[in-house]
Amino acid sequence: MTEWIQLGSLTAIPVRGARCVNTPSGKIAVFRTAEDQVYAIENRCPHKGGPLAEGIVHGTSVTCPLHNWVFDLQTGEAQGADEGSVRTYPVKVDGGVIYIAPDVLMAMAAE
Repeated sequence: MTEWIQLGSLTAIPVRGARCVNTPSGKIAVFRTAEDQVYAIENRCPHKGGPLAEGIVHGTSVTCPLHNWVFDLQTGEAQGADEGSVRTYPVKVDGGVIYIAPDVLMAMAAE
């Protein structure tokens, strides 16, 4: 079994903030909620390509900084009247360190 890939410290992401992780196949936005939950989603809004890592985190959602589309960080689904979704990626926190599932990066590289 392949080990999870370390992304960095939980404290490197501000509460209700995000950091962007560059991969060979694109960018992943990693979010930290007010309750220290961590989520990872595609860093590109399907509406106009807005950088979701620069959005406002509220609860377990993020609002796109360009046109205020709201996405559920757990499911990637657009909320309210908006339609669409972003890809979500499995992450975990262990001992204050954030990890991403290795198959995520392998799958992205295969696309």
